[in-house]
Amino acid sequence: MKPKQFQFPQARIVTSRPRVVSVRPLEARPEMSEPQLSIRSAKAKALAQALARRTGMPMNRLVEQALERLDGDLRAGGRAHPIDAVWELAAEGRPDVKPGATSAHDDLYDAAGLPR
Repeated sequence: MKPKQFQFPQARIVTSRPRVVSVRPLEARPEMSEPQLSIRSAKAKALAQALARRTGMPMNRLVEQALERLDGDLRAGGRAHPIDAVWELAAEGRPDVKPGATSAHDDLYDAAGLPR
């Protein structure tokens, strides 16, 4: 029979047999582990395992290094997303347009807004 565990604010109560109860203070409880990343990809798992065997490094460190390298490459390139190229062009403006030029086209339309 599997022991039942009950969680209370001050202690953890573990019952191993009926009517036998032991109380352990929460301070004795082991620390919780760090958050984990779960990637559900057979290809990623196979690549990580193969690299771990070849390099002797743990898979988590291999993933960290790959993510750090990708982050560095993106930062060095100056762009994090393809739309950034559009924003760069918009920021440059149109250098061949003379200062003070407008796009009103008043000479093409009459007062009612119809073409002349």
